Amino acid sequence: MSRRVLITGCSSGIGLDAARRMQSLGWQVVATCRKDADIAARRAEGMECHPLELSDPDSVARLADRVLADGPLDALVNNAAFALPGAVEDMPRGALRSIFEANLFGTHDLTVRLIPHFRQHGGRIVNISSVLGLIGIRWRGPYVATKFALEGLTDVLRLEMAGTPVKVILIEPGPIASRIRANAIPHFERWVNWQNSARADEYRAGLLKRLYEPSGKDRFELPPSAVSDRIVHALTAARPRPRYYVTTPTWMSGTARRLLPTRALDWFARHG
Repeated sequence: MSRRVLITGCSSGIGLDAARRMQSLGWQVVATCRKDADIAARRAEGMECHPLELSDPDSVARLADRVLADGPLDALVNNAAFALPGAVEDMPRGALRSIFEANLFGTHDLTVRLIPHFRQHGGRIVNISSVLGLIGIRWRGPYVATKFALEGLTDVLRLEMAGTPVKVILIEPGPIASRIRANAIPHFERWVNWQNSARADEYRAGLLKRLYEPSGKDRFELPPSAVSDRIVHALTAARPRPRYYVTTPTWMSGTARRLLPTRALDWFARHG
């Protein structure tokens, strides 16, 4: 019987590439998307696909119940997340609540609903973090906060699952070709009143151009397949690593965070 993996956020980017890769390796893929068109597209590719809105506890509960009712599950890849760019001082409370509901609380909710099954049958939990879960950079505060929190929660879960048949793994990509920047625009427009910000000129000179006038490939950017390579290893190796770095900036950031003082980290975040 083929192994079965649930991967969240499979509309594009990392999630879509991972779903296709695991399917090509003979795994039965259960994908999730938010939009009906994307769900239909994944089903047309032969995947089981269901809607998931991580910020909605009922949606999370329905997905977990349905996935487990359809048969044994061998792995969960928590990939779905969104970005909310802008200065920290311009983020209202509701903005932080919205991104934490999806990127952390919903992810956690789905995970703990599946852990009893994994305890009984064995399983792997792979959380897709980010280089921004290792080091903060300007204009990315809310996303950085969710990924720092995900890192900590995942590390503790891994320690607590020691001695059980559940393996918990972090994957930390750096710049990866995806739609995360374009997908962030609606969240930015909803929450950030940049025109009345003390940093309005900085928005015009920097962030707005980056959001609305992308200049092309980021330095060190890799395709989503680079992350899929690590996901495959995390799901198939007899002894998967606790964490996998993807792209040069992530290796550099992980090393810098361990070795450098805070002032040096700040310089690295501005200039690295």
